[in-house]
Amino acid sequence: MTDLTFSMLILIFAYLAGVLGALTGLGGGVIIIPVLVLLFHVNIHYAMGAALISVIATSSGAAAAFLREGYINVRIGMFLEVGAAIGALLGAALLAYLPITIVTIIFAIVLLFSAYFTVLRREDHEVSGESDPIAKKLKLEDSYPTPRGPKHYTVHRVPSAFGLMTVAGILSGLLGIGSGVVKVLAMDQAMRLPYKVATTTSNFIIGITAAVGSGVYFSRGYIDPVLTFPVMIGVLIGAISGARLLAKAPVKLLRWIFGIVIALIALEMIYKVLTGGM
Repeated sequence: MTDLTFSMLILIFAYLAGVLGALTGLGGGVIIIPVLVLLFHVNIHYAMGAALISVIATSSGAAAAFLREGYINVRIGMFLEVGAAIGALLGAALLAYLPITIVTIIFAIVLLFSAYFTVLRREDHEVSGESDPIAKKLKLEDSYPTPRGPKHYTVHRVPSAFGLMTVAGILSGLLGIGSGVVKVLAMDQAMRLPYKVATTTSNFIIGITAAVGSGVYFSRGYIDPVLTFPVMIGVLIGAISGARLLAKAPVKLLRWIFGIVIALIALEMIYKVLTGGM
């Protein structure tokens, strides 16, 4: 395989990862790592480094469109990102000491449970009641666009979501991903936000978390420009395309896509651990 063919194939797969990452809030990084490792036999540390940079690109590309359309809750995003950034620093610091196989297995188990509960949860209109006192004090309530006009939503279990976001940051620093999976769950399952608000706000903040961890990967030489450039470009273009599709995509379909994708990723991660590939 020539270098040009290699780069073009990575560009195509990165584009598809970017589309899916924007639609589900995963950010593309957690999708492109298995592709690089399994299909292209890239060293996992370099795959993680490229994924972190691609997550930053995804966040930049998709967030601009989502913010313009009125889906992103900026207050919630910036509040939760404090926990994620702290976690990312901790995770990056632990990278040299904690066996990545242990973290990978734990993460895979979390993904499987996440897939199950995400698909199981019913639609957004079931959420009722007043927001938590903390949410009211921080003015986290907002509305999002629907075909019938703006729809107001309340915010719940803020401390639980903050704790989950810190865990997401730790996983991001350790595994080289934006941890969009855990971030979506923190907002969707804990805070009970509408699903499209959760995914778009996740896309908005994953780039910040990834930037924190990417500095450590860069200092250790895990950022390869030849690999990172086509991954970043493909994911960025895919993220913009996915942002345009989100408004028309039904929530139920997004939940199923989210659930299936992260379940497959979890199984792939477990397989890599058992076969000595991580």
